[in-house]
Amino acid sequence: MSIKMAIIGMGGMAGWHFDNITRDIKEIDIVGGYDIQPETARRRAKQWKIKQYESPEAIYQDDDIDLVLIATPNDVHKDYIIALLKAGKHVICEKPVTMNVEELESVIAVANQTDKLFSIHQNRRWDADYMTIKTILADGLLHGAYEIESRVQGSKRLWGWRAFQQNGGGILLDWGVHLIDQMLDLVPEKVVSVYAKLQTLQNSEIDDSFTAMLRFEGGCAATINVSTNSFIVQPRWMLTCADGTAVVQNWECDGKIVKQADPDEADWTEAIVYTVAGPTRTMLPRPKETTLEIDLPKVGPSRWTDYYKNIVSVLKGDAEPIVTPAQALRVMKVIDAIFTSDRTGEAVTTGI
Repeated sequence: MSIKMAIIGMGGMAGWHFDNITRDIKEIDIVGGYDIQPETARRRAKQWKIKQYESPEAIYQDDDIDLVLIATPNDVHKDYIIALLKAGKHVICEKPVTMNVEELESVIAVANQTDKLFSIHQNRRWDADYMTIKTILADGLLHGAYEIESRVQGSKRLWGWRAFQQNGGGILLDWGVHLIDQMLDLVPEKVVSVYAKLQTLQNSEIDDSFTAMLRFEGGCAATINVSTNSFIVQPRWMLTCADGTAVVQNWECDGKIVKQADPDEADWTEAIVYTVAGPTRTMLPRPKETTLEIDLPKVGPSRWTDYYKNIVSVLKGDAEPIVTPAQALRVMKVIDAIFTSDRTGEAVTTGI
């Protein structure tokens, strides 16, 4: 099976898609592309040895094109997706798929009418750090998760079109959409409330740091934090469960699990410890014999191209999409709630 693919938006992310699809996904043949900047299009087309389309309409009208990737700034995603679906093309769009819930609902309505594949490139579901946390819960290494903390932190500013509000810039729509998607995939329950604070520390036009707190129907609380102004970074993941705690420090998956050795042994001492901060019994460290330290599960290397392997299987009729429009809509509803909470200073009650 040969799937002929075109790309709209031939910048940096398009380069990642081209290189990895060409190397790993033999069923997809990238044959052409379009960019709003003609010089970028000419340079990329020559570099990749593909056809340069002079307009998006030329792609819409090309009956040889089966699948189109949209890798443009966020503010033009909606119009491209709708036009491509109506032209009979399957569509993959870079995240965030749209600027808000209303736009995405209009896209989904067209996708349902055309019966064409419409998916979102949520590649970070295949990140090793995320798969590690997911494996801990799925394999029962820890039970009763009640607090999950997910953070990506650095100390550089946003650049390029991502630094402009009109293009759909800002760290919530750039990195936050990934972490929210991971969290909703990890916890299969409704989000009942959202509280958030956005920061504009280095650029007055867009958010460059944020913290959001999600409460799930079953009682689990999730904290999601992305910062471009953290000079000391916190762990990538903290997973706190009824019977232990897991930490994943970074993308390299350094970390550990510490759990209760004997679940029936709760009252192990009545001693009081005198610390610099005063006496304490409650915060006394557990004796080593009451805990068990184990290695994080090995999940293998991160393979973002597994997303495309699923797309190929879907188009062959052998699988269901892993990343669906319905999932993207939930993510976008959380994002809208985050913006609302920041604007009002109050928690937003939801049923997402």
